[in-house]
Amino acid sequence: MSALERADIATARRVVVKVGSSSISGDNAHKIRPLVDALAAAHGRGVEVVLVSSGAIATGMPFLLLDERPSDLATQQAAAAVGQNILIYRYQEALRPFRIVAGQVLLTAGDLENATHRENARRAMERLLGLRILPVVNENDTVATHEIRFGDNDRLAALVAQLIGADALVLLSDIECLYTRPPDEPGAVPIPRVAYGDDLDGFEFGSVVVNSVGTGGAATKVSAARLAAASGIGVLVTSADLVGEALAGDDIGTWFEANPAPAASPVTGAVRVG
Repeated sequence: MSALERADIATARRVVVKVGSSSISGDNAHKIRPLVDALAAAHGRGVEVVLVSSGAIATGMPFLLLDERPSDLATQQAAAAVGQNILIYRYQEALRPFRIVAGQVLLTAGDLENATHRENARRAMERLLGLRILPVVNENDTVATHEIRFGDNDRLAALVAQLIGADALVLLSDIECLYTRPPDEPGAVPIPRVAYGDDLDGFEFGSVVVNSVGTGGAATKVSAARLAAASGIGVLVTSADLVGEALAGDDIGTWFEANPAPAASPVTGAVRVG
């Protein structure tokens, strides 16, 4: 049953959590451990947790002696090939004290557009969860192209939540909640709740941010949250530093109410961008 309120996340059957590159790479690589601590606590009380993690390219950059995110596709793919291996190792090392095993799942937009591939991906994740494995999902940047990709992992997380019938989606950001305009601007007001069907056109969420390690921003989170909510999945947007509180159902962040009467469809909306 979909989480109807934030508090329901604590007792949800299945939750998808998405974390961005800037939260778990570079100077913030040490934050993988507290993130995993929170995931393990939820896992320990019986929640089926899926982590959608960005960070392959950002994690691989130092090993290719790159100071900033490469702009050409081939170098992005090379950085992802190196970084994904290191990233999953870091997650597994952090999970080891809890005796939880990570399962790597790399997806492309084509995997969710093709009915057979989509069903294979769903079945694989269902089996991983049934075995009490913690799936760590990322876009397969090594083979993705500029023309055929999800665009950002917020969208990927919403699509994964749809695919596996998650009860809630938690999108982790670098701020505690969404605001009516960029939070550093005068007059910015926190948005604690977005009712299903609310018109958000008057708010200024900004454009997609492309920084030295990844892509994303408030606009992508709003878009992904509305995509998941339309499918009947409650969505919380909050800070990566508050992941423990988020999974405990605390009254934090911005809550997107789920559609009370969603259409029966495994994946809705356009999968790819470009």
